[in-house]
Amino acid sequence: MPFWAELVSRELAPLTLSSANATVGFRAWASVLDLDSVRVAAFSSPPAHLRRTWADVRRADPGTYQLTFVSGSPLWISQRRQDSGLVLGDMVLFDVSHPFEGAVPDEGRNTQVVIMQLLREELPLPPNKVHRLLAQPLSTRSGMGAILARFMTTLDAYGPDCNPPDLSRLGAMALDLAGACLAQHLDAYDDLPAETRRQAMLARANAFIDHNLGDPDLGPADIAAHHHISVRSLHALFQQQGETVAASIRRRRLERCRADLTDPRMRRRSISAIAARWGFLRPADFSRAFRAAYGVTPRELRQAAPRSLPDAQRASLSDK
Repeated sequence: MPFWAELVSRELAPLTLSSANATVGFRAWASVLDLDSVRVAAFSSPPAHLRRTWADVRRADPGTYQLTFVSGSPLWISQRRQDSGLVLGDMVLFDVSHPFEGAVPDEGRNTQVVIMQLLREELPLPPNKVHRLLAQPLSTRSGMGAILARFMTTLDAYGPDCNPPDLSRLGAMALDLAGACLAQHLDAYDDLPAETRRQAMLARANAFIDHNLGDPDLGPADIAAHHHISVRSLHALFQQQGETVAASIRRRRLERCRADLTDPRMRRRSISAIAARWGFLRPADFSRAFRAAYGVTPRELRQAAPRSLPDAQRASLSDK
C-alpha cells in the first residue's frame, strides 16, 4: 500500500491515499503514456480514499486538470464545494491546484480509471468557465463525451505501440477532443479556436462513419447533413487525413470485413453475408476491392486464417 500511494502521488500529484484493504492484500496496476503536453494514466485498484490538501498543493503543483473516465466501481470527487456523487461509466474533472477529496466505495471489485492530464495553459478554455465543471459528472453516453471516452480507452490499449511522432500527434488530438468535450458541457463551443473546432468536427464525422458502416447508402451527403455542414466543408475536413471521404468509408469497411474473415467465430457466415454486413451488396465489387487492398481474395484470406481461437482467448470467452 505505501508503494501504491507513492506511485499515485508521483504520477498525479502529492496526496494521501488510504484503504481498508491495505493489510489484507492490495492488488493494483498502473500505466502511463506520455503524449508531450498531455499524459494519460490508467489505474486499477481496490476501494480507497484519497485526499489532497493545501499543504500538498504547496509541495507540488503540476498545474493540470485531471479528466477521469471511471469504470469497474464508482468514484466520487468533492472539490470547491461541488460534489460529483457516484460516477460510473462517465467522466469527472478535478483540478490538482486546489484541494479535493474522493473515494471508491467497497463493492467487492477494483475501480478502473483512465486519467487524461491536461495542462491548464494548454486547454483552450478560460479557467473561470472550466471550474464550473469540477467534481461534476460528465456524460460519455453521446456526442463528444462518447468520442473522448473511446479515444482515452483506446490510447491506453494501443498507444504504447506508437512511435514518438505519432504520440505527439495523438497528444494534440487529445487536447482538441478534451477542449471540445468540455466546451460542449459548458455550451461554450464558440470559445474554442477554429482549429480545435475543425478537429472536433472531424472526430465526430469519423465516429458517425464507424457507427454506420453497415449502411450501403452511407456517403458524403448523409454525413454532411447529419453534422449540419456542407459537403464541400466535409471534403475539406478529410483533406487533413490525406484521404477522401469515400476512400475512408471503403477502407474501414474492408478492414471490418478482413477482421470477420479471419475470426474463427464467423466461420459459418458466408463471405457474401460478411460483405453485406459492412455495406458491400455486390459480391464481385467486394472481391475486386478486397484484392486491390490486400493482394488476396476474401476466400484465400479465409482459407489461410486459423480455424480455432487461441487457448487463452477461448478460456476467456468460456468464463463470461
